[in-house]
Amino acid sequence: MAVDPTGSDLKAFLAADDDGPVVMLNLLRFAPGGRELYAEYSRAVVSTFLPRVGGEVVYAGRGHAALVAEDGQAWDAVLLVRYPSRAAFARMVADPEYQQVTHLRTEALSEAVLQPTSAWG
Repeated sequence: MAVDPTGSDLKAFLAADDDGPVVMLNLLRFAPGGRELYAEYSRAVVSTFLPRVGGEVVYAGRGHAALVAEDGQAWDAVLLVRYPSRAAFARMVADPEYQQVTHLRTEALSEAVLQPTSAWG
């Protein structure tokens, strides 16, 4: 199951037009004990790394039973994180200090979706 983006995924993401803000949809499924690890990761990201790049958490919530979904498509948590640009996201994940805490995210999750979105219009 996927948890972290690959180098080729990041390359393709950055190759797309950087035409303004991007909102990352995060769908998270926690490993056993993962909720606590993810909370530790989240505290570091929200207090330090998002402000450095001008990002912000738009929404964070617990998942509940899906109303419409295939088996296995329910998620433990949903986050929307806004970045001013794709480059801002890339700067964050390339930050050596961020890389020291990203293992918490990896260890916390058994599966994830990280879907970039942009406004219709």
